Amino acid sequence: MGIVYFRRFRMEIDLADPLFPQPAMPPNYRLAAWDDRLLETHSETKYKCFHWEMDANVFPSLSTREGCRRLMTEITRRPGFVPQSTWLLDYWPTDARRPEHCGTIQGVAEDNIGAIQNVGILPEHRGKGLGSVLLWHSLAGFKAAGIDRVFLEVTAQNSGACRLYERLGFRRTKVVYKASEVAYSEV
Repeated sequence: MGIVYFRRFRMEIDLADPLFPQPAMPPNYRLAAWDDRLLETHSETKYKCFHWEMDANVFPSLSTREGCRRLMTEITRRPGFVPQSTWLLDYWPTDARRPEHCGTIQGVAEDNIGAIQNVGILPEHRGKGLGSVLLWHSLAGFKAAGIDRVFLEVTAQNSGACRLYERLGFRRTKVVYKASEVAYSEV
């Protein structure tokens, strides 16, 4: 085992400015607003979105179902949890009786500053503008809650996410380093 430092960007958006135009929802996708009964569904979706991603090394809780369940429970129990900024994204194939849960986002706030937690889209649903849809609805929820500014953190190596956030109006405000213990393998 060893310690590795991951470079991350803190990115912020000012909600006093108008939000970027609401993106169109692709066909067969639907959003589900936060409901306490969806905690397990958010947890499982978060796990499926992140367990093989780089961020599971940065935040080991994202690499296991139990870790994702614990993380979702902690987020929703925080005094600053913002339900209207927390969404689940579902895909409904035409002949399906049940949706495939394919995206998740959560919001918390402290001192009138919002924090977006864990924007996740399943790999097979990426590239369809769904991240923009989740972000728009989360930011609209923060705005409705009277939040003035929102930030998120993103691992610098996740260039696709960095580009998305910048395109939507987020600006880099700080570079932070997250220490994480990782296993080394001998080659």
